[in-house]
Amino acid sequence: MTEAGRVAVVLFNLGGPDSPEAVRPFLFNLFNDQAIINMPRPVRWCLATLIARHRAPHAREIYAQIGGRSPLLERTREQAAALEAELADLGEVRVFIAMRYWHPMSEQTAGEVKAFGPDRVVALPLYPQFSTTTTASSLARWRREAARIGMVAPTWAVCCYPADAGLVAAHAELIHRALEDAGRSGTPRLLFSAHGLPKRVLARGDPYVWQVEHTAGAIGAALAPAFPELDSRVCYQSRVGPLEWVGPSTEEEIARAGRDGVPLVVAPIAFVSEHSETLVELDITYRRAAEKGGVPAYVRVPALGDSAAFIAGLAATIRRLLLGAPRTCSAEGSRLCPPGFGRCPMALGVEG
Repeated sequence: MTEAGRVAVVLFNLGGPDSPEAVRPFLFNLFNDQAIINMPRPVRWCLATLIARHRAPHAREIYAQIGGRSPLLERTREQAAALEAELADLGEVRVFIAMRYWHPMSEQTAGEVKAFGPDRVVALPLYPQFSTTTTASSLARWRREAARIGMVAPTWAVCCYPADAGLVAAHAELIHRALEDAGRSGTPRLLFSAHGLPKRVLARGDPYVWQVEHTAGAIGAALAPAFPELDSRVCYQSRVGPLEWVGPSTEEEIARAGRDGVPLVVAPIAFVSEHSETLVELDITYRRAAEKGGVPAYVRVPALGDSAAFIAGLAATIRRLLLGAPRTCSAEGSRLCPPGFGRCPMALGVEG
């Protein structure tokens, strides 16, 4: 591919508190997002304030188990550096980071991108599966901030890449090793664990669960030659609040594995970076539940991080965009979700 001019790639992620003192304002930012609590602004502000105050002590205890802070920014910086190196042949490419709920957020990053003076901007969420609560929220905030400061460079956006070849290959490689490890204790069961969502979000046409299952199916197909009778299932973690959430829960599947007496391999397929929900929830909380429940072995698959295949897949998607794919598209270049998912950004005709 020839040089593409000056290109800014913006990686979007959730963000996480960088100190115990940052936990409460981080939680406020999270729950003050209309994509999370869809209520009028004054009501949402009050609820976010109350929820953050209530949840902050427990959240600080969680982060205390991994050094008092989230490692997400450091891990995202590693991914940004790897991706920038992978795209070096395109010309002058810089990869920026914009976090949704903690620094550096879109307000700061948009200014840095404008100062760089790009010819084109590629918005790339580090959420493989699209959801209105993650990707759509991050892109909407970015567009507001870019417009506010008068950035005029045309923007292309990747809405999702749930079955991207690089993503699938990277997962399959890591899971293959884990299955062999767990297999020493018997025939293992593979749990694809993803962050859950309230069912009412899905009822509005959010395609997240369909895309999670699409990811699991693609990884299962890649593993089939080596594990033709693999026992696998999708489950969901990180439930909070009183609403009814999509299931089955990861905790339920761990308990069932204990009753069945089978070893477990647990793969996070909606998280591409290590953070509290992998390092605490999967590694500590669920591991203890597995041991208590009689699971013969519990092997947690690492998040993809800056694995070569994953980064190469992201780079290939960016190249396709710059060659003339639609301004908002999946990694496949066209609409991926079946009809009926009305919140699919391509169904809505969302442009970057």
